[in-house]
Amino acid sequence: MIITTTEKVPNQEITEILGVARGSTVRARNIGRDIFAGLKNIIGGEIEEYSKLQAESREQALQRMEQDAARLGADAVVNVRMTTSMVMQGASEILAYGTAVKLA
Repeated sequence: MIITTTEKVPNQEITEILGVARGSTVRARNIGRDIFAGLKNIIGGEIEEYSKLQAESREQALQRMEQDAARLGADAVVNVRMTTSMVMQGASEILAYGTAVKLA
């Protein structure tokens, strides 16, 4: 499956638009990560525990979007975007979405 942030796939013709493909995940912090994050907040620097959590969340959201596109019968997903929102204190959602298309 081709996943791209562009409107088109180079050297490919879009023959059909199948709809929006989406995938999301909601993740919460945990006490272990919060302790390390609190220490980093005091001394400064990257909070690697949260960076890793966000990276894992992005990958899962993209995988779920790809699965949704496959369910629609897509060959590619174009105009892929990601967004995040706070669901509740300490938990956020990452949403990946794009247009599922058939290619010639």
